[in-house]
Amino acid sequence: METARPSPTDAKDIYQLIAVRDTALVGKPDCTPDDVDDMLTEPGVDLDSDAWLVREGGRLTGFGRAYRRGSGQHADVEVQALTDTATQWLWDAVTARAGELVGACGDLHAGIFPQDAVSRAAAETRGFAHTTSFHRMRIDHVAPEPAFLPGVTVRRGSPDDDELLRTAHRVREEGMADHYAHTAETFEEWADRVEASSAYDWSQILVAYVHDRPAAVLIGTDHFASDENCGYVMTLAVLPAFRGRGLGKLLLRRAFEADAKRGRVGTILHVDSNNTTPALDLYLSVGMRPILEIQMWRLSLSEGSPSQSEG
Repeated sequence: METARPSPTDAKDIYQLIAVRDTALVGKPDCTPDDVDDMLTEPGVDLDSDAWLVREGGRLTGFGRAYRRGSGQHADVEVQALTDTATQWLWDAVTARAGELVGACGDLHAGIFPQDAVSRAAAETRGFAHTTSFHRMRIDHVAPEPAFLPGVTVRRGSPDDDELLRTAHRVREEGMADHYAHTAETFEEWADRVEASSAYDWSQILVAYVHDRPAAVLIGTDHFASDENCGYVMTLAVLPAFRGRGLGKLLLRRAFEADAKRGRVGTILHVDSNNTTPALDLYLSVGMRPILEIQMWRLSLSEGSPSQSEG
């Protein structure tokens, strides 16, 4: 077994590795080449310290990375491996590095398909526990109807409208504060991260105002455009004082309408099954259906320590 640090030039090989693995687990690749490019160039990721490749007999059999967003106490752990040797080494290396990033009081998180018994066992062996599941929801568009609410106006984002983008960020931060593994980001951190993605599009931000008061935000991207020809709702957040008024449903229907006009055949989003708001019921009520599950596994370092490995 040989280990090395990845570089952006390895993106094609890493994509092929992930595509093979995803196809075996869920029937098709669950990422695109652009997704892998973004993963390797995302702000905050230092490939020389936070990521590894594993080769066996000259063949790429594993990729892993640790990632901390902003200055929060949460770090993501990602391991993609085809052999047991690569799996075990990468889980040790990536978990140890993630622990270094967040310190003794941090939490580590890993998203794992329920079908992936190998990764679930590797996570459990290292002290991770299954805490919640995210469901990927989808709706197929026929002819979405425009939606309106009395006293509510909706403004669309623009790269030239700094005020609206800052409002969208503030509503996102306040509306998502109690959601699973949310990490606070400054406007600059958030904007840099969004703009670093090949899928970003400021015009897909919608902010709802109730009598001129910012109340809710929907942030859409092109993450599922190239492979599914679908729009993607990355974030839907409603401020606590404005919940229960139909704002989430309004913004979703506006997004569906906009996606259909862009020629998208549907819209996709992810929802936490243990969301602090009844979000799953909301998405079902507008015609979305679950199509995939991703389990979230967490290791609280204040309760246990990650395995140590050199890399």
